[in-house]
Amino acid sequence: MAEIVLFHHVAGLTPGCRELADRLAGSDHVVHTPDLFDGRVFATIDDGVAYIGGVGFGTLQARADKAVAGLSERLVYVGVSLGVVAAERLAQTRPGAVAAILLEACVPVAEFADSWPQGVPVQVHGMDGDPFFAGEGDIDAARELVAAAARTGPAELFVYSGDAHLFTDSSLPTYDSDATAKVVERVRVLLESL
Repeated sequence: MAEIVLFHHVAGLTPGCRELADRLAGSDHVVHTPDLFDGRVFATIDDGVAYIGGVGFGTLQARADKAVAGLSERLVYVGVSLGVVAAERLAQTRPGAVAAILLEACVPVAEFADSWPQGVPVQVHGMDGDPFFAGEGDIDAARELVAAAARTGPAELFVYSGDAHLFTDSSLPTYDSDATAKVVERVRVLLESL
């Protein structure tokens, strides 16, 4: 059994994020879904970005730290888009990470530490036409991360055909059920291997 923390995307802890967490958990795993937006859910990416600008990015990262403070060190960190920042940072800087699963975003490894932690598996999932993942350089950061992590452990980049961002959230119009089913299947394979 894995203990997982899933950090939500820029629209907040939507019903679709909660459903994704439930699908990853299945009957075998425990998934925590901290709400970094204190109950706020936004209809658009721009609204979420405006909220972040108001509270400050540092505040969100402090909330992420507080969310895991009482949990085991042996966590699988999952992030969806914006949530990747917290998931990747904690996987690199908090001792005991079991794995990291980065959905629809990726940050360069050097943003948080000199290297990827030895032996910590990572998966990155994104769409080849996503204007954020493919268009803003995240896919390049993902390739570099996977190459670096593969030196000491399992590391995989999965790229899906499509141009949607937040395709794993069933409560949003960008949801892609087929691609999400593949994501869930691949993540569960990794979880079963831990």
